[in-house]
Amino acid sequence: MDPAATVAPPVAPGTGALAVETIGMTKRFGGFTALDDVSMRIEAGGFHALLGENGAGKSTLVKCVMGFYAPSAGSVLVDGREAEITGPKGAQERGLGMVYQHFTLVPSLTGAENLVIARADAPALLDWRTERAALSDFMARMPFRLNLDRPVAELAAGEKQKLEIVKQLYLKARFLILDEPTSVLTPAEAEEVLGLLRGMTDRGALTVLMISHKFREVEAFARSLSVLRRGRLVGGGAVGALSRDDMAAMMVGERTVRTIAARIGEPDAASTVLNVEKLEATDASGMRRIDIADLRVRGREIVGIAGVSGNGQKELADVLGGQIRALGGRITVQGEPYRGTRGESRRHRVRFIPEEPLRNACAPRMSVAENLAFRAFDRRGEDPAGSPTFWLDRRAMGRRAKDLIARFKVKTASSEAPIATLSGGNVQRAVLARELTDPVDLLIVVNPCFGLDFAAVSEIRSRIVAARNAGAAVLLISEDLDEILELADRIVVMSEGKLVYETPAAAAESSVIGRHMAGHH
Repeated sequence: MDPAATVAPPVAPGTGALAVETIGMTKRFGGFTALDDVSMRIEAGGFHALLGENGAGKSTLVKCVMGFYAPSAGSVLVDGREAEITGPKGAQERGLGMVYQHFTLVPSLTGAENLVIARADAPALLDWRTERAALSDFMARMPFRLNLDRPVAELAAGEKQKLEIVKQLYLKARFLILDEPTSVLTPAEAEEVLGLLRGMTDRGALTVLMISHKFREVEAFARSLSVLRRGRLVGGGAVGALSRDDMAAMMVGERTVRTIAARIGEPDAASTVLNVEKLEATDASGMRRIDIADLRVRGREIVGIAGVSGNGQKELADVLGGQIRALGGRITVQGEPYRGTRGESRRHRVRFIPEEPLRNACAPRMSVAENLAFRAFDRRGEDPAGSPTFWLDRRAMGRRAKDLIARFKVKTASSEAPIATLSGGNVQRAVLARELTDPVDLLIVVNPCFGLDFAAVSEIRSRIVAARNAGAAVLLISEDLDEILELADRIVVMSEGKLVYETPAAAAESSVIGRHMAGHH
């Protein structure tokens, strides 16, 4: 601790960017050291990127800064003075804000209500005419549109992420931490959001610390960076002075990062596995509508659905996954009607990997072994194609779980540990192990790499391409255009609930795709 440091009082918001420094920051969880003696300074008005693989200590570091965790050792300086931050509220009082990787909004409240109740000075009785006027003036200065009157539960993931960022700007944060802020934003949205924040740092109104795995956005928006590996600060420097190879080497050390497998063979023109015709559906609120005239996916083909978050991708995925019923139209798989039931999925060898797999594809409190058994727990010998059985074969489930954990490199303390205790990348590996082990004819994947580090991203994308190369038809719904450009054989753009543009991936132009995503058809 700096002996000259004094305790900083709460700072009135909106009076300029803050400099933040960690001194010897250490955090232990029992015998495990998650963060080891990290000293790092982010200058006032800086835009600093924090890199590192999952489990490197990035989130632990920023949660110590925000008072979410009490550090085992070390201190935080705000504008050169020690700040005793005992919780997020104390951080907010000092002008520190954070957009977490997992959403913190109240689902049952509207966007406007979420913003207003987040204010420390929100009155017990609200004058909504005054509040709405102030919110309207504030939103007019934002680079994207949001309907603040809709309940958060009805928003797509990308809209929720934008609302989280808006909330911190509304609270007049002077030092803003972003934990994977653009994972569910399109490149155009990411450029708007990060461009706004970079402009604020250039004016000296804000300091930004951004956790990111996207080298492209680090190079485009950050001025400096630091790299954590296994809880320790291992390097950093000015953006531009370090190559991507330099950054990757610092992140992973001497290990080799798996490259994405190449697509092998041409799509099977004679084999239409998934056929969607004149499909009509709405979300649970009845407000968001999709109208899919014609969508086909052939064997040995990856079709990428690109689009701005909130344009019907979620509803299309929910229909294909059997979560909502279609109002009209026809879906067939291998020529037979398909409604997304478990029996149909088994018969036609359809596998579905939804967005946010811990919430949508797992039972968080159940064990890893039990989650890995969902596909075949009612089949003899844990074989999805086996004969039905009314008895759970725990030994077979355990054997299969240990085999899949080893083959897919799922890092877990035990196959009996709750799956919620795994990192995001390992939850995704477990879901992939369950869905891709047995033969697959149709694979439907939604935002598969949301919030994952680049090594996990490489591995997961390789698994998807391997399924395609083995003959599967793959429908990839992703809000990461780079991912679609990298993986797809054919790209289709979705806007306002409709498919508005199609191109072979080999002839795709990002600018043309972007215009259609933005509604300029």
